[in-house]
Amino acid sequence: MTNCKSSFSPTYQEKKIVYFNSMGKKNSKNTLRLARERFEELGLKKAIIATSFGDTAVKALEYFKAEELTVVTSMYGFREPGKESIKPENRLKLEKAGAKIINSTHVFANIDRAINRKYGVITFTQFIAEILRMLGQGFKVCTEIAIMAADCGGVPVNEEVIAIAGTGRGCDTAIVLVPAHSKDFFKLQFKEIVCLPRVRSLKGQPL
Repeated sequence: MTNCKSSFSPTYQEKKIVYFNSMGKKNSKNTLRLARERFEELGLKKAIIATSFGDTAVKALEYFKAEELTVVTSMYGFREPGKESIKPENRLKLEKAGAKIINSTHVFANIDRAINRKYGVITFTQFIAEILRMLGQGFKVCTEIAIMAADCGGVPVNEEVIAIAGTGRGCDTAIVLVPAHSKDFFKLQFKEIVCLPRVRSLKGQPL
C-alpha cells in the first residue's frame, strides 16, 4: 500500500481581536501595543495615526519608528479659522523625530458638512460615514485617515498598512487595510480588525 503525504494546506487563519469594554483615551497604550505587535507579525512598513492635538501621535513614537509613521491631523480651520489643531510643540517633536505629518480636508466632512449645516440634509458621503460609525467612531476615522493619507501621498495604495484612531481623545481602534484614493473609495480593502471598543457610546451601551 502506497504511503502518500497529504498536500493539504489551511484555508483560513485564526487571529485574535481585542474588544475594549469602554471607549476612549484609557485604551491608548493597549491599542498602540497591539497595533505594533500586528505590525511586526505582518511585516508592514507603514502605520497611519489620527491626531487632533498631536498628543497621541507623540505617544506613538514610543511604539513605532518615526519613518514608519504617517500622522494625519485636521485641516486648517477645523477648530478655528486659519489655524491648525495640532499643538506647535507636538508638531516640533514629530518633525524633529522624522515623522510625516499630513494636514488634509476630512474626506467625510468638507463641503458635505457645509451643505448639512446650511440646508439640514445629509449627503451620500455623510451617509457612508454614519454606516462606518456602526463599527465605531474609531473605525470610521481609521477609514478616513487612510484615504486622506493616500490622497496626499503619505501611504501606498497597493500594500497593507495599519490605521490607528479613536473616540474623542487618544486611540481605541486599530485595523489593517489597503488604502485607496478618495476617487477610488470602493477599492479600499479592510483586512483585519486588531482592536476596537465593544460599545458605541462613551457612557456604555445597554443590550
